[in-house]
Amino acid sequence: MNPVETFHIEILGGEDEPEQERIRQRVSMRTASVEAAKDRALRLFARARVPQRVGEPAESVRVIDGAGTEVFHWSRFDERG
Repeated sequence: MNPVETFHIEILGGEDEPEQERIRQRVSMRTASVEAAKDRALRLFARARVPQRVGEPAESVRVIDGAGTEVFHWSRFDERG
């Protein structure tokens, strides 16, 4: 069994924004699977892109592990594949 780890999910705005302003939402979760963190990240990203949301839609989402390494990244351009 894998040990439980903390993953940080960040919903991001456009790349032209300063890094600190780019982060629209940050969620932390504890799970033993990076796949579970990816699934949650994609659900949060889809919710952040709905037309009813106030402000500009999110541009991308990333998952960072407890060591600070990005383990997953998905952008609005990846949706068209």
